[in-house]
Amino acid sequence: MRKLLCLLTATVCYFSAQAQKADYHLVVGTYTAPGKSEGIYVYDFNTSNAAFHLNNVEKNVINPSYLKVTPDRKFVYAVNENGDKSMVSAFSFDAVTGKLGFLNKQKSEGADPCYLIADDKNVLIANYSGGTIGVFGRQTNGALTPAKQVVQHIGSSVNKDRQNSAHVHMVRFSPDHRYVISNDLGKDKVYTYAYHKDSAHDVLVLKDSISIKPGSGPRHITFSSNGKFAYLIQEMIPEVTVFSYTDGVFKKIQEISMVARDFKGENGGSDIQLSADGKFLYTSNRGTANTITTFAVQSNGHLINKGQTSTLGNGPRAFVIDPSGYWLLVGHQYTNNVVIFKRNKVTGALTDSGKRIDIGAPVCFEFVAKK
Repeated sequence: MRKLLCLLTATVCYFSAQAQKADYHLVVGTYTAPGKSEGIYVYDFNTSNAAFHLNNVEKNVINPSYLKVTPDRKFVYAVNENGDKSMVSAFSFDAVTGKLGFLNKQKSEGADPCYLIADDKNVLIANYSGGTIGVFGRQTNGALTPAKQVVQHIGSSVNKDRQNSAHVHMVRFSPDHRYVISNDLGKDKVYTYAYHKDSAHDVLVLKDSISIKPGSGPRHITFSSNGKFAYLIQEMIPEVTVFSYTDGVFKKIQEISMVARDFKGENGGSDIQLSADGKFLYTSNRGTANTITTFAVQSNGHLINKGQTSTLGNGPRAFVIDPSGYWLLVGHQYTNNVVIFKRNKVTGALTDSGKRIDIGAPVCFEFVAKK
């Protein structure tokens, strides 16, 4: 009987341990100053139950407020948002252990970089205050070359407090990787650049641009899985603009509010994410709102506002849907935590899981499958 009891206990312990086994790394970018963050954080994350454990911290990294893990999971690139002293940094990454190793850094070629993309040839960053796009080459060991190209945006828009000059807020590859899309909050424009990845200098060549509602402040854009539609969140007004998209050209088909009709507070649209099945779109709103809005996506690309959910914190600058689709994690820049919501994949609804990650000013997330 004792042997049977011991066997059963061992079996329960084994399966309990297996249930807690993480299948992904969660890499988190932060603001280190001012605040309690020390750099780039790597957690082990279990997508079956949202269990997490701090793996390690890459310290002494200044304000890695946006980062990207390369598709081969071997490198991490991060901006170092620090005014006129801003840089962009390269790290090696071990997808087994989750460890980072510093390689090198380069001047960002513009103040306050806030977004970054990377492929096997280049790293491109959006410099918000500088109004530039910096294009950097990648060496075979992952280190960054000095800038191959710097694209300077010039101009302004109607809000003189926020739009007195160009403010490049995002760069993003088109679904077919032939173009780079750039949102300029300061000019109320979305630009399309032809992308020549192997070029030594003219990597980006302007193809087209489209003007957005004056004073709206275009921030982030995402594409439908079939590449036929795109969704743009505005920072300065509480709206999402829907476009049809073909070969680098955008056409507006809808503008829709992301707040309740009776909302009278301050807005600060921040992040936008589409569920993997393409059925639901989510946006975050800061200001006094601190909400996530859920939209149902129709077959013609149009959106239906399904309502708002409190993020249960202050300053939801970024959020992410985990690879399983069952969890949505919201990072709060000002209350220094990540709130984990349970996500209903059928209805799109979000409910509080009760789980929290305590971390200083989390503002960027990347899930990386363990090898």
